Amino acid sequence: MTQSSPRLLVTGAGGHLGRRVVELLLDAGADVIATSRDVAKLADLAARGAEIRSADFDDPASLEAAFAGADRLLLVSTDALAEPGRRLAQHRAAVAAAAKVGVKHLLYTSAPSPQPQAEGGVLDDHFWTEQAIVETGLDWTLLRHALYADLLLGSGPQAIASGKLFSATRGRGRSYVTREDCARADAAALLTATGREIIDVTGPAQVTQDQIAALLSELSGKPVAHVDLDAQALVSGLAAAGLPPFVVDMLAAFDAQTAAGYHEVITDAVERFGGRAPQTLRSFLEANRAALAV
Repeated sequence: MTQSSPRLLVTGAGGHLGRRVVELLLDAGADVIATSRDVAKLADLAARGAEIRSADFDDPASLEAAFAGADRLLLVSTDALAEPGRRLAQHRAAVAAAAKVGVKHLLYTSAPSPQPQAEGGVLDDHFWTEQAIVETGLDWTLLRHALYADLLLGSGPQAIASGKLFSATRGRGRSYVTREDCARADAAALLTATGREIIDVTGPAQVTQDQIAALLSELSGKPVAHVDLDAQALVSGLAAAGLPPFVVDMLAAFDAQTAAGYHEVITDAVERFGGRAPQTLRSFLEANRAALAV
């Protein structure tokens, strides 16, 4: 690391993605600031040389001090989804603080093809956050992560146990990507990206729910069938399963996007930035077979 190295800041460093990005940056010898609302979670990163700062996204006044001196900033989208409007307010406050303190390049972890939605929700949050970033006039990179393969480690065991995998995807595929591959792409983009660019961070292939059901069956040794529902039946089923309304809305929105083909995009972003081809969904699930056990 040289004296002229840019100062790189990562928000949400206590979470899975943010923490891994910080670890990769430290491996690369970067000058890293890691922020979290709970800085006690970051003691190991401090021991490795990261500067630790407290940042409370519900307290906009705290953000300017947290971001001061950073040259390039990765805004990891927050998980404040249960209260409508809260996450968007958090993101807008962070974007405004970054612009005010003189951050030169702002990167953001978004989602595939975000769109404004009258009822709000996850895609609406991402759309308006992206708009706020563009309006700053800063250089920016929008990292639109495909759905995480890691999510199947949560839903997969349920499908194996019941023998049924439900979706409203209408047979369309998704370019599932691992969180690890996203972290590698994000860290490299924070180090090197220039100008203004939208980057879809995807896995290597489109995978349908029929293919996932077959893969879960193969790995578990138990029959799993994909059941393709209409959108309303999916919503009713998710609600009947006791999922919180915001989770029901989020999953339904992702299935609607998938049915419309928005999740079928394939790019070379992981290899371009991360330096290696993205892991296939099969390889990821095989490596995590134990997590699928029921």
